[in-house]
Amino acid sequence: MSFRRSLVVPLVVVAVAALSGGWLLQRGVDRAQNVYVKVHLLQEVADRVESSYVDKVDTNQLYTSAIDGLIADLHDPYSNFMQASDYENMRIENIEGDYGGIGAEVVERNGYVTVVSPIPGTPAQRAGIRAGDQFFQIDGQAADTMTTDQAVAILRGKPGTDVPVEMLRPGVDQPIPFTLTREVIRLKAVPFAVMLSDSVGYVPLQSVMESSSSEIRSAVDSLREEGARSLILDLRGNPGGLLDQGIAVSDLFLDKGRGVVETRGRAANQNAAYKASTPDLYPDMPLVVLVDGGSASASEIIAGALQDNDRAVLIGESTFGKGLVQTLFQLSGGNVLRLTTARWYTPVGRSINKDAKTRYSDASSEALSLSGQPVSGIDLDGRPLFKSVDGRTLYGGGGIAPDVFVAPEVLTADEERSVRGVYKQAGAFNVALFNYAVRYLGDHPGLKVGFAITNADLTAFYRALPEWNVTVDRDDFRGARRFVRYQLEKEIANQAWGQRGEFLQELPEDHELSQALALLRSARTQKEVLAEAERLAPPVPAGATSAAADAQSSADSTGGS
Repeated sequence: MSFRRSLVVPLVVVAVAALSGGWLLQRGVDRAQNVYVKVHLLQEVADRVESSYVDKVDTNQLYTSAIDGLIADLHDPYSNFMQASDYENMRIENIEGDYGGIGAEVVERNGYVTVVSPIPGTPAQRAGIRAGDQFFQIDGQAADTMTTDQAVAILRGKPGTDVPVEMLRPGVDQPIPFTLTREVIRLKAVPFAVMLSDSVGYVPLQSVMESSSSEIRSAVDSLREEGARSLILDLRGNPGGLLDQGIAVSDLFLDKGRGVVETRGRAANQNAAYKASTPDLYPDMPLVVLVDGGSASASEIIAGALQDNDRAVLIGESTFGKGLVQTLFQLSGGNVLRLTTARWYTPVGRSINKDAKTRYSDASSEALSLSGQPVSGIDLDGRPLFKSVDGRTLYGGGGIAPDVFVAPEVLTADEERSVRGVYKQAGAFNVALFNYAVRYLGDHPGLKVGFAITNADLTAFYRALPEWNVTVDRDDFRGARRFVRYQLEKEIANQAWGQRGEFLQELPEDHELSQALALLRSARTQKEVLAEAERLAPPVPAGATSAAADAQSSADSTGGS
């Protein structure tokens, strides 16, 4: 596992509103009375169910179900009701990035809560806990029946307090005891930065959290001291996060007064235009941004702002298209309503949000990449056209379309069929990958980045699969060898050297990064990079119309002026 990619939709605006009855105020007395009648009717139904239904019911659950039903009727996956405990957990993990704990990413493996990776510089890493270690006891409690959430709840606690654990380790007969002192764990938005060839700095931003802009600035400054003359910012797989940090990251690379993003909602207080507040800190550094279908939310704000302002060339695949603002409303009892209240637009007016039903035509069919992720290809037909600040052609319609489309390495149709056969036991097969990687590292203590899994290694892995209760058809395994080799090398590299080492190990297979390096190698200024990107860009689809023309046509058809 390279790093946690939370599936929780990130928050972008945090606002607290008192809802002590003001929600009953409507326009006009008749409407207010009607709402009151409906609320009273709901109360009557709940009271009758509670008092007269044939079976005893949980009254609290009745009201929770009613609230969930109300939210579900919005058909908006990003609006939801959160109970106090759920909100607190989410706030700790996805907004603040700080918590009192031991600093280990854990998952369930082989019936045990297992360490995937100790976070560098944390109590777990300093104590010598390794990837592959399994919790045998946590604070005196047997861990073999715990879920991951239960284990995490015990491991977390007040910073400065101790938690004793016993760990099972492959090749060691008895559990190993550790006493770990909990401390505040700061999750990194930028896990590492590295200098590549031709004085190109590389910075991956894996989430948009409170420290993102400061971490990027620190990373870029360090790379410049090492001699970096240009920069690659990697937003692939970035699920987003905080709106203000999306703006702050964009601000690092834009001149003061340049547009970053607009929010437009039904309520007047949801309409706002955000602009860069400081000069571009790196005006002499050409910039390329990598994006894919996993780039979402606040990361799309960054990509859209830099592209609209002609400050960066975007390479990769179209982004996810999550351009909705969620506002948090504090309710009674510590509960929270997360409600979509506005949409985001890029500086030139492109809507970032893509309707879930929207699909643009594509000359290539969707395939699977070598990493097992779907590859959508070029999706420009049917998108409205926009112009950047300097007049380049951009595409609207939701999500951010890159300037240069580059797909990752894809599987052939035969390979894809074999991979699906291998993954009929997906969970168990992933466990086997993890376990074999641990074993491989034990057998190769002098391993270095750039190692290669041999055919003999793959055969040994296949023969070991029954140890972990995995049965794979031999023909399927043979057909999926390229995929399995990639997955094994990735898992081994991450366990051996962490995210930086995994990145360096995968570098030869990274088509998008290779294109970025070639672009920066052939052009030395941002204007030259933009010009070269225009040469590589796909042709504008026949019949495409400008966003202004579409807007006028829509106005004419509805009688607008």
